[in-house]
Amino acid sequence: MPQPEIGIIGGSGLYSMPGFTDIQEHNLDTPFGAPSDAYVSGMLEGRRVVFLARHGRGHRILPSELNFRANIYGFKKLGVERIISVSAVGSLKEEHKPTDFVIPDQFVDRTRHRVDTFFGDGIVAHVAFADPVCPEVRRTVIGACAKAGVT
Repeated sequence: MPQPEIGIIGGSGLYSMPGFTDIQEHNLDTPFGAPSDAYVSGMLEGRRVVFLARHGRGHRILPSELNFRANIYGFKKLGVERIISVSAVGSLKEEHKPTDFVIPDQFVDRTRHRVDTFFGDGIVAHVAFADPVCPEVRRTVIGACAKAGVT
């Protein structure tokens, strides 16, 4: 069985991965506590992919209650190298209509009041945030959207 390279985090409305074959569930423990749900791995378009429902199956976890560190750690533990996160969000720009895909190259993190690092407890590290989006993954997603006719 090939090692998974891609992880997909499903946001509101995406609780499973259509088209998956050879499905396996992975219930993991992490040093950061429990992830949102079991990780589901399977084959998709000839690649082994791992999926996690961000809010858990049944959308039972509030955004403020998500254990981001456990979720990301679990992907790493399964061998995932790249993560694509799907989110349902709104926009104040009229040109961005419902069901449009927006693939950012930059963003401003305005989240507050939650742990946002793997470091601490005697481990000091500085993480660059100048380019938070992988350009290779971004190009691949843009190409896939264009091929599928997604706006």
